[in-house]
Amino acid sequence: MARPQPPPWVHAAFLLCFLSLGGAIEIPMDLSQPPTITKQSVKDHIVDPRDNILIECEAKGNPAPSFHWTRNSRFFNVAKDPRVSMRRRSGTLVIDFRSGGRPEEYEGEYQCFARNKFGTALSNRIRLQVSKSPLWPKENLDPVVVQEGAPLTLQCNPPPGLPSPVIFWMSSAMEPITQDKRVSQGHNGDLYFSNVMVQDMQTDYSCNARFHFTHTIQQKNPFTLKVLTTRGVAERTPTFMYPLGTASSQMVLRGMDLLLECIASGVPTPDIAWYKKGGDLPSHKAKFENFNKALRITNVSEEDSGEYFCLASNKMGSIRHTISVRVKAAPYWLDEPKNLILAPGEDGRLVCRANGNPKPTVQWMVNGEPLQSAPPNPNREVAGDTIIFRDTQISSRAVYQCNTSNEHGYLLANAFVSVLDVPPRMLSPRNQLIRVILYNRTRLDCPFFGSPIPTLRWFKNGQGSNLDGGNYHVYENGSLEIKMIRKEDQGIYTCVATNILGKAENQVRLEVKDPTRIYRMPEDQVVKRGTTVQLECRVKHDPSLKLTVSWMKDDEPLYIGNRMKKEDDSLTIFGVAERDQGSYTCVASTELDQDLAKAYLTVLGRPDRPRDLELTDLAERSVRLTWIPGDDNNSPITDYVVQFEEDQFQPGVWHDHSKFPGSVNSAVLQLSPYVNYQFRVIAVNEVGSSHPSLPSERYRTSGAPPESNPGDVKGEGTRKNNMEITWTPMNATSAFGPNLRYIVKWRRRETRESWNNVTVWGSRYVVGPTPVYVPYEIRVQAENDFGKGPEPETVIGYSGEDYPRAAPTDVKVRVLNSTAISLQWNRVYSDTVQGQLREYRAYYWRESSLLKSLWVSQKRQQAGFPGDRLRGVVSRLFPYSNYKLEMVVVNGRGDGPRSETKEFTTPEGVPSAPRRFRVRQPSLQTISLEWDHPEHPNGILTGYSLRYLAFNGTKLGKQIVENFSPNQTKFTVQRADPVSRYRFTLSARTQVGSGEAVTEESPASPNEATPTAAYTNNQTDIATQGWFIGLMCAIALLVLILLIVCFIKRSRGGKYPVREKKDVPLGPEDPKEEDGSFDYSDEDNKPLQGSQTSLDGTIKQQESDDSLVDYGEGGEGQFNEDGSFIGQYTVKKDKEETEGNESSEATSPVNAIYSLA
Repeated sequence: MARPQPPPWVHAAFLLCFLSLGGAIEIPMDLSQPPTITKQSVKDHIVDPRDNILIECEAKGNPAPSFHWTRNSRFFNVAKDPRVSMRRRSGTLVIDFRSGGRPEEYEGEYQCFARNKFGTALSNRIRLQVSKSPLWPKENLDPVVVQEGAPLTLQCNPPPGLPSPVIFWMSSAMEPITQDKRVSQGHNGDLYFSNVMVQDMQTDYSCNARFHFTHTIQQKNPFTLKVLTTRGVAERTPTFMYPLGTASSQMVLRGMDLLLECIASGVPTPDIAWYKKGGDLPSHKAKFENFNKALRITNVSEEDSGEYFCLASNKMGSIRHTISVRVKAAPYWLDEPKNLILAPGEDGRLVCRANGNPKPTVQWMVNGEPLQSAPPNPNREVAGDTIIFRDTQISSRAVYQCNTSNEHGYLLANAFVSVLDVPPRMLSPRNQLIRVILYNRTRLDCPFFGSPIPTLRWFKNGQGSNLDGGNYHVYENGSLEIKMIRKEDQGIYTCVATNILGKAENQVRLEVKDPTRIYRMPEDQVVKRGTTVQLECRVKHDPSLKLTVSWMKDDEPLYIGNRMKKEDDSLTIFGVAERDQGSYTCVASTELDQDLAKAYLTVLGRPDRPRDLELTDLAERSVRLTWIPGDDNNSPITDYVVQFEEDQFQPGVWHDHSKFPGSVNSAVLQLSPYVNYQFRVIAVNEVGSSHPSLPSERYRTSGAPPESNPGDVKGEGTRKNNMEITWTPMNATSAFGPNLRYIVKWRRRETRESWNNVTVWGSRYVVGPTPVYVPYEIRVQAENDFGKGPEPETVIGYSGEDYPRAAPTDVKVRVLNSTAISLQWNRVYSDTVQGQLREYRAYYWRESSLLKSLWVSQKRQQAGFPGDRLRGVVSRLFPYSNYKLEMVVVNGRGDGPRSETKEFTTPEGVPSAPRRFRVRQPSLQTISLEWDHPEHPNGILTGYSLRYLAFNGTKLGKQIVENFSPNQTKFTVQRADPVSRYRFTLSARTQVGSGEAVTEESPASPNEATPTAAYTNNQTDIATQGWFIGLMCAIALLVLILLIVCFIKRSRGGKYPVREKKDVPLGPEDPKEEDGSFDYSDEDNKPLQGSQTSLDGTIKQQESDDSLVDYGEGGEGQFNEDGSFIGQYTVKKDKEETEGNESSEATSPVNAIYSLA
């Protein structure tokens, strides 16, 4: 984590700012003034011959100046040359070659003159040159013959170009020549070999010149080397190839770069070191180049002159070369003349002071003419490098030129003298707002003009005291500097400019803002590749300023891809990769300031693959493997794994050979005979393994007899009359020779008969026919074309097994409990097993349950008793059941005959849990329980036990126990209160005891989502709830409307109309047909017409007015199998026109309202 220094442009901005504070005051362009050159081409102007030529010259003045040119000190008539034109309102020359012409014809020295009625200004003398890129002369180069170890210089000698070309060496196949301290290119373009080696013949060498303007590359014919080798290269002391001798001298101009070069030969290659006699090298501007063979000192000054020497040394000795450096200087300004603005009658002076080596001369001119030939001016006096003006008048206006020169160059400066009589004026907008950061240095500008030059004073908030001194400083150009801004410096500042002709003022409002600061900076992190990393950047800033947070990586703007997430206070990188490594800079900026914080992210990755594998020290059983480690990617290499591949047994399959520490890159590998080895190396670090290196060259070892025999030899029967002998075949590293084969021997163990043998190329052999399960002695020996392996060990194998011939006898069963029995039997004779005894096995099944109505599965189950045992236990039986059991002997072939069947009965046990225990809550007062009988009663059920208790949160009530008969499967609990819930535990019982229990809880009612909400939150009354009051009001209103309807109907005679203007007749059974109504006044307690009384005294309707039949599509209603109605819910037409109207008239509040009308 670091807070970096401000970027260089910040310092440059401050420097330019303060340089301008003392600069000359500019005349506003609306006032008369002599010309001033504002833009011009460089003194040495080199142009591309393929383009038009442009020579720049621009100037300002009032009135606008006119331009003319000289070429080689003679007037250049632009109008006479059709290719030459001058830009409008400018002096810039354009030479056009589109219609032909040679650019070389226009080479020369040009100078621009800008003139108006107040004077003439001059440009520098511009030397125009056309770029040249000549072709390389063709030449046939003979092969260069050189002795191994000798020095060699291949000369380039490029054709002269303008500017000089860039030189580089490549092969004819356009591959760059690798350079190091032995082979390198000198500053003159030659290629130097400190000592030649044989591998230098592997390529040719061609010098290339790249020309800047034409963007072309010229290639010289290549050199080829022929190196004469010797048995040994003699070691030599160093000698200098460049420069020659022991001493030389060099001249450099002030401000340029000094390049000193020393190239030495010798065996071994010499090292170069640099020193300065009588002092140290200027470390801040000295740097070493070209593998220390060159010393570059930038921006040379006079103190860099002196004696330098280079020291070339190797183990055979050393040699040195001294270089005397002289620093000369073209003219440079000590005091450059500046424009002079005077009022009539004022005095002034122009100063032109320069230095150089040798000392430059000074020449004054006026309006482009030597001062000596100008008309005399009694108000002007020349004193060497100064012109003094006294009692200046309007006629003194002119442009003066100062030319200072020596043999290394010249300087030309224009300065005008302007005589004006102008009252003060402000040149900047009025009432500007300046915002500045607390504790910074700032400057308030107040550009002004007047002649005589006005005096300027600053005031704050209208106070009378002038601001100057202490924390304030006023510069010549009127700017007010506040050295360190504080909160109390905020306010309104007024600048007042005054001369004898009047005064002018302006105001600047200053606001002080808090600085932007990163208070939690990103920290340096070391992470593994593929992980996620977060860089924090938390910022405090002035809330009135807009904050922008951005990120840079390696000082370049960071592209936020899809693996990155930028937030206001952090940067997150997902799936970190190697390319994410680098420095990350958080830039918090506002429009006024910024703060930076930097952190370095180190990504740990898997190492790069090793390379350049080499086999040396070749021996019969060993070889040395050397490799070059790859980059460890910031995580040290801990191990190297060497793998090998052979092309005989498993071509293309790689095997681990050995492992070595990460600190080595060379190892001796132990090898096996007759293997065609190829090696590769894998590097390992904490992050993971590298990709394998490229394979090494192959190395085959010589053959030998096997030194071992195959392993894992076995003899087992696959049938009852054979024995299969198998073994693990030997691999390539243990074969030791061609045609690997196996000598297989066997014989019966008891008889001690002679050995049988056979030679096998595979990994198995079958012996047969054999007796059943007989032991054999077996041997397997390796053999190749070089001989046999060592004597093998003897292994015992067995021929094939047959099914057992006898069953266990005297099987006894003893019941241990309701779910387990113990077994006991007699051992069978070993000769009846006919193989290896694996186990005694019991087969048993559940014949029936003692509960007659209970169905049981008779699936056979088994229990095994491994080894030669005489007893065992069978568990996990069902209680209260009848079982049958048989026993067998088991060997590797399978089961023997079954024993006689035994029967036994398990006693009663405890039942399983009751099934489908359901708890329902039909109302707030009761809870209903239901359950089914246990799946496994395990005996005769004697009843059920129910234990339950009430709970409210963590509070528990008293437990209650209820016992039920075995046939009862329902129970209802009366709740003690409507809030508490209940926990029920139910179990079934037999005579043995209670079985497994099942537990359920009563459901929470809708009003009990929070169990104690209705009673614990201060006993909230439902009658005070808004929704309840609204519901009660609606019900009351509906009842009131119904009472009004009943009252109106009774006032009409107490009869409800059945037909209103309808033509549908009533049935003939209707006794009130004539008046169309039913009279309820006398029949309130009588059965309705068309009804009959049931036996229990209730009235049963014979034909319902709302019969479901009437809602169907036919005459009969349709129902599902479960009895639910599936007819369409539509009323028949006659129903709508008769009883339908009756129903709506009697009950609808809307009709009641209409009836009131």
